[in-house]
This record gives sequence, structure tokens and C-alpha cells, in this order.
Amino acid sequence: MRRAIAFAWVLALPQIAAADEQILTFDGEVPDDGLDHAFVEFEVPMGTLEIEVRHDDLSEANILDWGLEDPQGFRGWGGGNEEPAVVAAAAASRSYLTGAIEPGTWRVIIGKALVVESPASYHLEVVLRDVQTLAPQPERTPYVAAPALAGGRRWYAGDLHVHSRESGDARPPLEEIAAFARSRGLDFVELSDHNVLSQLDFIAAAQADHPDLLLMPGMEFTTYGGHANAIGATTWVDHKIGQPEVTIAGAFAAIQDQGALVSINHPALALGNACLGCAWEHEIDPLQIDAVEIATTGLDQGGHLFDGQAIAFWDDLCDAGAHAAAVGGSDDHRAGVDLGGFQSPIGDPTTMVLADELSVAAILAAIRDSKTVVKLQGPDDPMVELTAAREYTGDTVYADAPVSYDVLVTGGVGLELRAVYDGASQAATSIDADPFSWSFTRTSPASGEIRTRVEIIDPAMNGGRRVVTSHIWQRACADGNCSDPSGGDESSGSGGSTGGTSGAADTSGTGVDGSGGTSGTTAAAADDDGAGGCGCRSGWQGAPPWWAVLLLPWRRRQRSGVRREPPRERGVVSRRRADSATA
Repeated sequence: MRRAIAFAWVLALPQIAAADEQILTFDGEVPDDGLDHAFVEFEVPMGTLEIEVRHDDLSEANILDWGLEDPQGFRGWGGGNEEPAVVAAAAASRSYLTGAIEPGTWRVIIGKALVVESPASYHLEVVLRDVQTLAPQPERTPYVAAPALAGGRRWYAGDLHVHSRESGDARPPLEEIAAFARSRGLDFVELSDHNVLSQLDFIAAAQADHPDLLLMPGMEFTTYGGHANAIGATTWVDHKIGQPEVTIAGAFAAIQDQGALVSINHPALALGNACLGCAWEHEIDPLQIDAVEIATTGLDQGGHLFDGQAIAFWDDLCDAGAHAAAVGGSDDHRAGVDLGGFQSPIGDPTTMVLADELSVAAILAAIRDSKTVVKLQGPDDPMVELTAAREYTGDTVYADAPVSYDVLVTGGVGLELRAVYDGASQAATSIDADPFSWSFTRTSPASGEIRTRVEIIDPAMNGGRRVVTSHIWQRACADGNCSDPSGGDESSGSGGSTGGTSGAADTSGTGVDGSGGTSGTTAAAADDDGAGGCGCRSGWQGAPPWWAVLLLPWRRRQRSGVRREPPRERGVVSRRRADSATA
């Protein structure tokens, strides 16, 4: 049936010339070798102008993913696309790249997303044509970053996890994404398609039509052991972990070497076959992580079911030395149209970024510096700003005296506010004014560093989180020198400060850790989510909860995969889950 659908799609292609065709047929079984990918080679003769690859996994139970390599390397990744892959010099089907058809050895990539019936068989037909049958696509142009769309340092609202039709499991073109994002009041969206950058070819046209919304490049680095967001990526990075010289550490380095950021997406979304491979399982170096998606989908769409574990994952990374920013993303695949189940529209949740201007470079720099606040439902949530002696989230304060932390909340009347010290939630205070100000102090440790964030929580949600800031870090002065060891002037507000000499005064009158200002208490409360506990656990162990079945119709076809072999050895952070995971 799948092949019939694929052939019907071929018949619908615009035919602009009669083509002489050579059809190569391949029937086989993917090897049971413990690797996640297999390859089928074929030879392309001189004079070929278009290649079409028709594929069928021959099973309703198994799921195979599909991609294509030319003699120079990557040509596209359709993942679970049902339709054939077609490439030519001036056109390509979605998820694939245009370019010259070079003679030589090409390879079809087969991803073993889900194999429950062995052997896993496949049928391939490779059509070689001497004429291009796809209509030219003049709207495709090389990506060039747009100039700043707005100037001035302020908080910009955006969504850092949005899919276009260039993802095999998504529908919308960029024009539709941009229009919907602006209707939500967003300033930017990142286009994070699965293992492809073909969406970048369409940014120029969409950006010209929407000059007040920044379309950011990116890629969801999608493996069968978790997804990472390559925020700002413009160069493809190999996702086929386990192939020669393809490792997580190497991939993350390749992302960062091009100036992009590594963020772990939905790290705790472990739903078995309802979302194949969506939870993070790979061994990672915490120092390679720039951000963590602490919220995926809005609270109303089910995000509250996963946020606690994702935040605990983030806390564990920070415990291990990462200074990772908190970010959120909708994981929208439909531009807010015809959503069902637990699907979330663009903007739910919203990431607020304190940037110098609305440009790709400035947004990346701000996220790299953890200048972020995550509104877990969407853009209409309250806003909270955390400073410490004139420093913002992401900064490190060097101080020997107690440091005053100041919080400003807008739009939060009726909710509650709490500080979180090194992953441990402190007692909450009611927000009874708009705007609402609050202060507390912390004393630097004798060695090492401490971190502080604040959260707005909702009593109507049993204390569930509504807004979360990134952290401010705090250290003692080095030998009495409270200037930034990196060379910045901490007392001037460029990355740290001497405590208690600027910003709000310590109104607690105690000179020790505590709460003061408008309201507060020194008593600590247990973290409802076991902050610092779950580490890199992949959510629920064993069978997923009953409601996970509701996710199956829309999550399963994300094609991110599960392995047949036992889980790989997990790393520095991942090994912690054995000590802290709960059923």
C-alpha cells in the first residue's frame, strides 16, 4: 500500500519533458548488525540529470527511514517520508538538496527506526533520468543571514523548536509558519527540521515577506537515542551515530565550530513507540551543552507532564559543570493548524531572550550567555526578571559579602514566586501587586560555585511551574580580588559584581541567606520534582503511562527511532539515572 501511495505521488509530479529512464531495483534485508543505519549503493552514469528513489519497508509493523548520499556526501534525509526522493540540479523534493548530479557511487541510507518483525525487508527502485522532470524552483536561494530587524537591547519573544514541510513528518511551508508566529506576537522562530537544512533555501523569500519576524536557521539533530537542537546551524552535521568517526561528541563539536548552539530537546520524553527515540540516552559531556529544552509543548497541551523531569535533567547537567541556558519550544509540525492530541502551536511555550538586537547573531549570543526566561504556556504568561547586583541570568557574580538578588514580576497577580538554590526549591511567596518586586540574599561558597534561578508557580496547578529563568552563578572572590578573572569589570555590570554594593539592598537585616524585600521567608521547601534527582533519565521506566497512548497517532511518525540492541553505555550524567530514577 505504501508503494502504491508513493507511485501515485510520482504521477502527480509536473512533467516538463519526456525522459529516458533506467530503473534499478533492489530487494533486500537490513543487516542485524547492531548499527542504526544501513546503505544500498548504486552507480550513476554520466549524463544523468535527475534521480528518483522509491522506497518501501514492506511491513506495517517495522519503520524504516530513508536518506540519500551522493559521491560528495549528504544529499537529504526524508526520514519517514512516504513519497519518493527526487533530486536534480535545479529542483528537489522536500527534505532533499538541489545540485549537480555527479556520476559515480551514490548510496540510499536506510535508518532502522523500529524493527519488530525480522528480517526487516525493503524494496527500492532507483530511477535514473537524462531529463529533469521536476519543475525548477527559483524560490530556492543560498541562505544569507538577514540584517538586524530591530535594534535595542530588550527581551525578544520566540520559539526555538519549529518544523517546516522539509521535515518528513511536518506539513507547513515557511510562509505559513511566519504568518502564524507573528499572529502570536513572536519576534523570532528557529526552523529545526529533522537532520536537514533544505529549509534554509526558502528563508530569503519568506523573510522578505515577513520583515518583522526573524527566521533563524537550525536543525533538529535527530538520532535513535535522543534529539538535540543545533540552534543557528547552517552546515549539515552527520547524525548516523555509530558509523565510522560519527560520535555525539564529534557532532556537537561540529555544531559549535560553526557558531551554532547545542540544546538537548525534550530530554525526558520517554514514551516507547508513541515517540520513538525522543528521550535523551546518549553519553554527553556536560560542558558541550549550551541549552536544555526544559519545556516542550505548552502546559495546556500536556507539557506539565514532562517539564519536571526535563528541568531535573537540566539541573543535573548544571551540577556536573554545565552553564546551560533554559529554553522552550513548541515542536510544532503544523503551523498551529488542525492540531490534535498533545500537539502545541508555535509559541507554546515561549522563550524570552535578552538580546542587543533582533538578529541571528545577537539571539545566539544571548542564548549562549543564558540570557533567557521560559514562559511554559506561551507569550501571554507573566514575565519575571532576575538580577544580582546589576547582573542578569547567565552572569557570574564574584563576591565575599552576601549578594542581593532582585526579582521583578509583571502580570503575575494571584500566582506565587520562589527561588531555586542549586536545584532545591525554596518557600514561595504570593504575588500580590503588578509589578511585583522581591529580594533575597545568598552568600558565596568558600569554594566552587552556586546557582540561583526563580520560578513563577501556579497554586491552581498544584504549584506547577508557569515561568522559569536561567541561572545566575555566584563565586567567592579570588584572594580578595572581586573582578572577573576573565578580564571583565565585575563591578560595572559586565558579567559579575561585588555583592551588596549595588542593586537592591539586603532588606532581610540578617546578612545571611534568606528572603526579604516585599515578602519571603528563609525556610526551604522540598522540590516537588526532586530537583537534582532524575538526571538524564528517559522518563518512565517500563511501560509508559496510560495517557501516552493518546500521543501515538501524531508522535509515532516523527520517526526518531528505537534500537533493537540493548541501550548503549551512558555517560557522566546519564549514569546518574540508575541512582535517582523513579518508576
